[in-house]
Amino acid sequence: MPTIQLTTELFKSEVFDYTTEKEWKFKGKLPAIIDFYADWCGPCKMVAPILEDLSEEYKDKIVIYKVDTEVEQELSAAFQIRSIPSMLFIPMDKKPIMQAGALPKENLKEVIEKELMK
Repeated sequence: MPTIQLTTELFKSEVFDYTTEKEWKFKGKLPAIIDFYADWCGPCKMVAPILEDLSEEYKDKIVIYKVDTEVEQELSAAFQIRSIPSMLFIPMDKKPIMQAGALPKENLKEVIEKELMK
């Protein structure tokens, strides 16, 4: 499954509706990663193919979304995105974890295995 481009509306319907909910309540059926990026961002471009590889490797186990911070400014503001790339790791039954910076594939796999696959 390729990475999925996420709009603010899709985020509210499939991940979490921050306009109506006060406490985090994940709506997804699989753990997820949300990559906050911009087209002009060099490190974001380096991470993009890694995330595509991981979306294939972990197909049917996790979902990987991408949010263009230039287009989805409301969503970026809701998560106080200050630097990109930033990734939100969403386990099924715990609070999400925000990580700023471009992580190498090995580190991403480690987070997936330890935080998302448990």
